[in-house]
Amino acid sequence: MKYLFAPAAALIATAAFAAPAMAQSITVAVAADIRSNNPGVNRDDNTDDFALQLVEGLVGYNEGGVATPLLAEKVDLSADGKTYTFTLRQGVKFHNGAELSSADVLWNWTRYMDAKTDWRCTSEFDGRSGLKVESVTAPDARTVVMQIDKPNALFLDTLARTDCAMTAILHKDSVKADGSWDKPIGTGPYKFGEWKRGEYFTMTAFEGYKSPSGSQRDGYVGSKRPLLKEVKFLIVKDPATVKAGLVSGALDMADILPSDAVELRKNPKLAVAVEPNAVRHVFLIQTKDAVMGNQKVRQAIAASLDMDEIVASFYNDLGKPNTSPIYSGSSYFGEVEKKGHAFDPARAKKLLQEAGYKGEKIVILANKRPVVPSFPAAVVAQQMLQAVGVNAEIEVLDWATQLDRFNKGNYQMQSFSFSARFDPAIAFEQFSGPKDKQPRKTWDNPEAQKQIDKLYVTSDRAERQKIVDELHKRVIDEVPMIFAFNGLDIIAHAKRVQGFKPWQSKLRMWEVTLAN
Repeated sequence: MKYLFAPAAALIATAAFAAPAMAQSITVAVAADIRSNNPGVNRDDNTDDFALQLVEGLVGYNEGGVATPLLAEKVDLSADGKTYTFTLRQGVKFHNGAELSSADVLWNWTRYMDAKTDWRCTSEFDGRSGLKVESVTAPDARTVVMQIDKPNALFLDTLARTDCAMTAILHKDSVKADGSWDKPIGTGPYKFGEWKRGEYFTMTAFEGYKSPSGSQRDGYVGSKRPLLKEVKFLIVKDPATVKAGLVSGALDMADILPSDAVELRKNPKLAVAVEPNAVRHVFLIQTKDAVMGNQKVRQAIAASLDMDEIVASFYNDLGKPNTSPIYSGSSYFGEVEKKGHAFDPARAKKLLQEAGYKGEKIVILANKRPVVPSFPAAVVAQQMLQAVGVNAEIEVLDWATQLDRFNKGNYQMQSFSFSARFDPAIAFEQFSGPKDKQPRKTWDNPEAQKQIDKLYVTSDRAERQKIVDELHKRVIDEVPMIFAFNGLDIIAHAKRVQGFKPWQSKLRMWEVTLAN
């Protein structure tokens, strides 16, 4: 079987911030510094974003969230589903000029499996999480063979995960003679430049980069030409300062708040790019609660919500509802997933009557972080619930307290957000499981869990789609939670910056150019 697959005032005062960008170089504002330059080690999402411009793995995600060959030219899977054979692309070079070979893959795998490396994803491959790589061998310079203990449909997906830094293949000179970390020498389109902690970090074009096949960008695969000479990521934490920098031209690109999008779109020198991502904004429901345990009450709540209005409470006219656990950009998001909860206040009232609802109080937990829709979505939902006769109240908590309540299962409803998960099996597992063992789980259905477990071992694409469709229908009917809409990446940039397109909250700088 084959798979082809700094403080704001100080920043404004600096000449570096105020001066126009040099030719073919741009300045991008980011809200936080990177945690390290060691891919997959001491990382967060912002750090991953930077690292994945510099390094690559055997496979990477395409636009549909499917693991696809990257440093590998092709991947062959044995009939028993346990042996993966990776054939490496020819002519791929590291940033130091050395040519990629299977020996480099073996060196990296040994390093990742060493506990001293502290790679985030070691436990995903050593058996602790159910998947074990039993051996990695290199029959020749272009071939790598990985043997796993049992069939696992998510093996390639796990290799491609962004929090694992795509299981990056680095040159051994990335570490010093004593084995300590130095800097990333990868195969990506950009090379590590300079890092002044707390102020900025940079990357420069790798002139020897060999782009994967494809005429267009495709997630982390496809065409990845480094057309900019240098990219400087400037740390600017204050949204107002970011906005001022974009308007003045001191900044070429930045993530912005939805509330600033309308104004910045009116600026003749700026463009605003908007793309959905795999983050899912939801209303959690505690099915063990005396009131919320009634399925008709949950169905009534779902029918009372006008999702268009809830989306608009945070994203104005930029976003669209998606009531499926599967994000809208997924290759598994089909006609079934497009059908979900319908706004029907009359049906909501009827269901409440049938449920025997007597006006019991339902509390919605929310937080007021400006980067998530938790509070505004809760306010609109409360109004809609009250309109059909539900005694809904909002309790505002700080994020740490709300997260603690989530982990303990101590709530009736929450206006919440789930981080991105690409493969459907992982997306469903994120909120499914036995509540007595894992109180944070929302959907406790043994039959559904069996289907999710089957997703983990089923490789056939059509069979997987069938399971995903069935699970989607179950979620819509049982309402263990209510999916409302996907997150949006909202990036403002100078119009002279051309070819940029946000994807999954990542600032991909390949295939981006500057107009004269």
